[in-house]
Amino acid sequence: MLETMGTQKKDVQILVVEDSITQAECLKYLLEENGFRVTLASEGRDALAMLDNFKPTIVITDVVMPGMNGYELCREIKGRESTKDIPVLLLTNLSDPEDVIRGLECGADNFITKPYDNRFLISRIHYMLLNRDIRRISNTEMAIEIFFGGKKQVITSNRIQILDLLLSTFENAIQKNKELQESNRELRRANEKIKRLEGLIPICAKCKKIRDDNGYWKQIEEYLREAANAEFTHGFCPECMKSLYPDFWDTKVKEDR
Repeated sequence: MLETMGTQKKDVQILVVEDSITQAECLKYLLEENGFRVTLASEGRDALAMLDNFKPTIVITDVVMPGMNGYELCREIKGRESTKDIPVLLLTNLSDPEDVIRGLECGADNFITKPYDNRFLISRIHYMLLNRDIRRISNTEMAIEIFFGGKKQVITSNRIQILDLLLSTFENAIQKNKELQESNRELRRANEKIKRLEGLIPICAKCKKIRDDNGYWKQIEEYLREAANAEFTHGFCPECMKSLYPDFWDTKVKEDR
């Protein structure tokens, strides 16, 4: 299986359509690190012009772009006889449920919400590669009428495309939920650290050691390092400097004047 996937990667050409140079280069680096060949286009019209000369294995396009947006680009790709079988993956913020309907209408095969997890994106590409042969065999189109947002929507797509896009919607929801859970765990850990620094802290009146939650007495630097993940640099305050090194202090005061 790994050898087969490795062979597939050598032959996989991905066209990335992204108007942000920084995001495009980051995505290109990620894909090339995973063995794919990548071509970049800065906007939809440029991508269509490229498709006149070569046929990529997959198109990954941002949705929000100046001029032709990702939905319009996808519709153009799916409307051409020479490119209609190229899988298209949309990168979207998905701020509105209607985005899913628009994805179905334009014939998109998959989508991922931004910001995306790199491993999740690569797994989506692998899935699309494995699924492309099934799409060629089953190309039955069907028209579905649905009412959404008070309007009737007519979706004409093949059944596998509809299923794939809806499954990717579900998988994205699961992925975002995992990310939210991890963020909540990090927030709880941060709150626990803050709570340790709140309220009454037992401190020795003589040596200034602090007793932690487990009953151990620790130097204040060690306690704060563990409780707040803080590091310390050591020096002398003016009063201690004057008391310990009076000659040096007098010289420093004169120089400062």
